Amino acid sequence: MHHRTPNGAALLNQLRAAMTRYVILPTTETTDAVTLWIAATHAQPAWAHAPRLVIRGPEKRCGKSRLLDIVEATCHNPFITVNSSSAAVYRSITDDPPTMLVDEADTIFGPKADGNEDLRGLLNAGHQRNRPAKRYDANANRVESIPTFAMAALAGIGAMPDTIEDRAVVVRMRRRAPGETAAPYRHRRDRTPLRDLAADLNQWLRADLATLEQAEPAMPVEDRAADTWEPLVIVADYAGDTWPDRARAAAVALTAEADDNGHTSARVRLLAACRTAFGTDTALPTAVLLERLKADPEAEWNEHGPAGLTPRKLGIMLGEYEIRSANIRFTTGQVKGYQRADFLDAWGRYCPTVEPVPEGDVVPFARDTRPIRPNLVNAGQRGTGTAPGTG
Repeated sequence: MHHRTPNGAALLNQLRAAMTRYVILPTTETTDAVTLWIAATHAQPAWAHAPRLVIRGPEKRCGKSRLLDIVEATCHNPFITVNSSSAAVYRSITDDPPTMLVDEADTIFGPKADGNEDLRGLLNAGHQRNRPAKRYDANANRVESIPTFAMAALAGIGAMPDTIEDRAVVVRMRRRAPGETAAPYRHRRDRTPLRDLAADLNQWLRADLATLEQAEPAMPVEDRAADTWEPLVIVADYAGDTWPDRARAAAVALTAEADDNGHTSARVRLLAACRTAFGTDTALPTAVLLERLKADPEAEWNEHGPAGLTPRKLGIMLGEYEIRSANIRFTTGQVKGYQRADFLDAWGRYCPTVEPVPEGDVVPFARDTRPIRPNLVNAGQRGTGTAPGTG
């Protein structure tokens, strides 16, 4: 891509410096990612996908709201959804949408989240273009299509639902440690220069939306992860200087960290646990499989009800992968159980293992024979780092 605006990299550097003045972030890759996410909000009409920014911490006073303050001051047309009616939120989204900001987002998705179905639906649907919400207008006796496409930043305690985090750049904050200092942020004093910076970012990126829209950058991640990271990489390529390499490094690092942090669905975790439980056995009685799954007292399979994971719940979870129990004859008699062969297809598709690579080889292969390119992270994951934040 031609870098028609040489000031782009300088603007990103200025935004990054402003953010790190007020907030302590986990890693350089996370800081670069948040910088690019904020910049990308200024060119939303160019994007096919609207990545989310999830700012989460284990407790209060981890700097989540402070980072959201900086996002609010530097993003495009911030729209804070706290105490906003669902109708007001929906009506605010146009073809050139605002940036949705949600503080205390855990209250929207948590167990006490009654009454927020509309907002949850918007946040789930609005990641991709042309996914309007349908509402029946009784007065006009017709169905309305309401746009949902908008970038959104959500701050809260604990993890957000997979439907949000799988489409997000995720920042894991934690409480500031002794010796870690950040400048205090004062809304009246500090917001104005940050809004000026936002205006400069907007002017730079709006100058050539067509170029941004047509960009097809080389991506180091695939599928849903590529959808999420593509706008950030396009902005980095447009800025030039060191940003293209930094954007791709951030995409790989944060996506890989998400994988390391075990952000997979319970069903995929169960598949992997069943592979371990089977070992070299070709078949197992259901009772033995469950016994092995629950052998570790800290395993999550002990937490599914008073007795842990039951045969029925196991059957429901595995049934999603067309894996079903059957009457199998063992040396002790015929009982319900599972055949190892029935798991092979699901293991290969959802949790392939990588064979050890001989020294000197570059490209590893999964057991299901599909190659994994170097520096390529499995798709559909999103990344986080774990680190300190401001109070």
